[in-house]
Amino acid sequence: MAGTATTALQAHVSSTGLKKINHWIDKYPAEQKQSAVMSALMVLQEEHGYLTDEAMTALASYLDMAPIAVFEIANFYTMYERAPVGRHVISVCTNISCQLRDSAQIVKHLEKKLKVKAGETTADKRFTLRCVECLGACVNAPMMQIDKEYHEHLTPAVVDDVLDQYK
Repeated sequence: MAGTATTALQAHVSSTGLKKINHWIDKYPAEQKQSAVMSALMVLQEEHGYLTDEAMTALASYLDMAPIAVFEIANFYTMYERAPVGRHVISVCTNISCQLRDSAQIVKHLEKKLKVKAGETTADKRFTLRCVECLGACVNAPMMQIDKEYHEHLTPAVVDDVLDQYK
């Protein structure tokens, strides 16, 4: 089965990606290789921009996991993309601390500036805008994350300056 699982996964990841996945697996005892699932999902996503059902099913087989367990992880965490997204993903925190500091104004400003609604991608595929729960920077609310970078103490003018950096 191991050979079949490897072949199935190779259809969805480069040889470099497979080496990265194996690197993460090697960090755990053999009987706990499923512990590498989150890192392995990130490797798959880095290569394709999002996670397909087929790639996750192949990964589940490779890690000796039930496919539903991998799907649950991919759907629970907001860091995993389940559909194609823009080159940059803008995640605006809309939890209570940011709400109290008018994150709704930031979302409206971004929707107007980008000409999309939250959950959509711009026509040029440059940005995907989404609203998310707490990003853990409550003290600096309102805030957003673009890709892996936090931007805090937002105003519409600050948002405009930040977006200019992502051309």
